Amino acid sequence: MGVDFIENINSTLKQKFEMPSFRLGQKEIIESVMNGHDVLAVMPTGGGKSLCYQLPAVMQPGITVVVSPLIALMNDQVVSLKDIGINAGCIHSGMSVSERKNVFEEMVNSESFLLYLSPERIQKPGFASWLQKQKINLFAIDEAHCVSQWGHDFRTEYSQLSLLRELKPDVPMIGLTATATPLVKRDIIEQLGLKTPDQHVYGFYRPNLYYQVEFCTDDDEKDGFVIQALKQTPEGRVIIYCGTRKKTEKMARLLSQRGESVAYYHAGMSSKERTLMEKNYQRGHVRILAATNAFGMGVDHPDVRLVIHTQMPGNIESYYQEVGRAGRDGKPSTCLLAYSKKDKGLQSFFITQSEAPRRVKVLRWSALNAMVQYAEGSECRHGDILTYFKDDQRIDSCGHCDSCDPSSLRRVSKPEKSFQKSKTKKKKEALFEPSMSGDEKWRVEVIREWRKEYAKDNDIPAFMVFSDKTLRDLVLRAPTNLEELSRVYGLGDKKIEAFGRILIEKLHP
Repeated sequence: MGVDFIENINSTLKQKFEMPSFRLGQKEIIESVMNGHDVLAVMPTGGGKSLCYQLPAVMQPGITVVVSPLIALMNDQVVSLKDIGINAGCIHSGMSVSERKNVFEEMVNSESFLLYLSPERIQKPGFASWLQKQKINLFAIDEAHCVSQWGHDFRTEYSQLSLLRELKPDVPMIGLTATATPLVKRDIIEQLGLKTPDQHVYGFYRPNLYYQVEFCTDDDEKDGFVIQALKQTPEGRVIIYCGTRKKTEKMARLLSQRGESVAYYHAGMSSKERTLMEKNYQRGHVRILAATNAFGMGVDHPDVRLVIHTQMPGNIESYYQEVGRAGRDGKPSTCLLAYSKKDKGLQSFFITQSEAPRRVKVLRWSALNAMVQYAEGSECRHGDILTYFKDDQRIDSCGHCDSCDPSSLRRVSKPEKSFQKSKTKKKKEALFEPSMSGDEKWRVEVIREWRKEYAKDNDIPAFMVFSDKTLRDLVLRAPTNLEELSRVYGLGDKKIEAFGRILIEKLHP
């Protein structure tokens, strides 16, 4: 790609989009698109994915077809593009015949045009014959993880998008998603029919976020952490994720009784009720929103200072996407996960009740186990997340998570009331327990160092080797043979076969 062309990209960014510079990864992705390559781009929520197809769209004649799952998101993007003088429109079920006709007229009269469509629209009678007659310069598939059965938000309507490749085999395609493991990336490539795509994974490191995980004995203790977190975060928006619809309403009542400005959001509400709640939150009429995971996709508020999970999500992809709604303005924000033993039971119930094929359920169980291990202990929350998603950037220690900086002022303090209420119950254990002998503390360091090296050699997060909870149990039991090792918490047959003898040697040199 020549110097002049790169200069054109830079000038288009400034003149058309009124942006002074690219964010991490955007320029590299855009260059791949402009070279006519298929592309798979993985950038976290708030990373600026939309520019990666919008800028190429205005630099070349023809229509850029953007597939997006949310009508509200399509409408917002079209309004934003028109505000800066870029030709764009969307076609969806909520429009009248005359409104759709106007979009097609604008398209005919525009040298370049961004057309937003829902995945269902692709299947409509007549769409294929219309598309074949058009000059299409790019297909952009937003929320591309929805095409994969291994993803956390699979949608059947996405499974037919390979039709676009069949109709226009020579038109480049870009799939964009906020979270995708290597397995999901492979599936996206296969399902969309991407041809040896350029793969870009950027921006999973969010240095302004403080990650914190707290084990709670019961819901009362969780509520205590929520109340304490709100005390420490008097300004900015707050999202509180709850595992069930009932819990969102209960949380909203609890906080309302304490004088907080709060609303709730879940899929059991009518469309009109959800829209009203969204507007009240967006306009700042309420500061706090208690919600299930039905709230999230397409949400873009820059000043979310606090994201709380009162129940553990079913996988790290969902967790990361949800905490990613915090601090999009780059300012310090806290992400607190308050979990308990029964959280795994709730997620297990969701998996067993699912009608998904057995192979999908097996992977969901594996994803849930990874989430549990992450919650039970990590070398560095940010570092392990980067490794989990295979980000190009890796770090050993972030300096701003509960593992790296447990005394941070950003950490949500232990609520006194909850502490008193549950003081007779078992507390979350520190990695080093006061009752440990000198030899046991030495073993903790030896095993911890071995875990770090093993994780690095195999390019996996440390928590996926085993969690801190397993590490403590391993050291305290100090097994001398494989049978004794099998009694250690969190060590199954596969892990014992892979490195069981090495652990025994490390424990008893």
